[in-house]
Amino acid sequence: MKVGVVGLGLIGGSMAKAVKKKTEHTVLGWDVSETIRYSALLMEAVHGFMEDGNPKDCDLVLLGLYPHLTVEYIQKHAKDFKKGAVVVDCAGVKRVVCEQVQAVAEENGFTFVGAHPMAGVERSGFTYSTADMFNGATLVVTPYKGTDLGLMNALSMFFKKLGFARLKFTTTEEHDAMIAYTSQLAHVVSSAYVKGALSDNFKDFSGGSFQDMTRVARLNENMWTELFLDNGDNLANEIDSLIARMQAYSTAIKAKDADTLCELLREGREKCIAIDEIKDFD
Repeated sequence: MKVGVVGLGLIGGSMAKAVKKKTEHTVLGWDVSETIRYSALLMEAVHGFMEDGNPKDCDLVLLGLYPHLTVEYIQKHAKDFKKGAVVVDCAGVKRVVCEQVQAVAEENGFTFVGAHPMAGVERSGFTYSTADMFNGATLVVTPYKGTDLGLMNALSMFFKKLGFARLKFTTTEEHDAMIAYTSQLAHVVSSAYVKGALSDNFKDFSGGSFQDMTRVARLNENMWTELFLDNGDNLANEIDSLIARMQAYSTAIKAKDADTLCELLREGREKCIAIDEIKDFD
């Protein structure tokens, strides 16, 4: 099988490397950057490249692009995809992508499947991609209703060969709501936290908690701006909800209300224990 990988950044580059290392499939890559294409070939992440990014020879196409570029690529190459080909996008939001390409896929005889790898590091770009990026990770999948079950089973086996431990099937709506809470909110909080007035004086005063809080602020602002705005309704709700919860702590501290503060902390500890139990169960 010929597998095309379009967009050789952190996720796309890791997909290409994983497919090439862990399967017998032929990997044809593409990136608009000639430098990245050269690096991918030099590092043996691909067997070759699509001609001008055209997916006509690929049985499976994996898209590692920003959401709007994903839609643009599919619309541009709608008639180029092989009949019966499968196209999987790996963008961090699903509604804005999936809602715009379903009809395009149906009209042109290929199958589109939305997906989001729950893996990554705080740095971006092909340089930081690895063949083992997805080891033990979850792949969230948002197929359209009526997608062939045999195809989904084949995709499941394919992605598990790349290292994914499990596939979580859900709707685009649930995906975007959950990602606002589990991922996007953490990036907003980290970005705001590092701007504190005392941040320049952290040396000799910081431990693990400081590192945990600041790690994901080292983000790609262009990509995350698009992701935040594409999921703005869910993310804004999560930010507002967090501010309200934080205000309760502030109010208790200002009032020197030890009972209320202790109760808030106890609730947080118990919630953390419950989350740990779910992680241990997995």
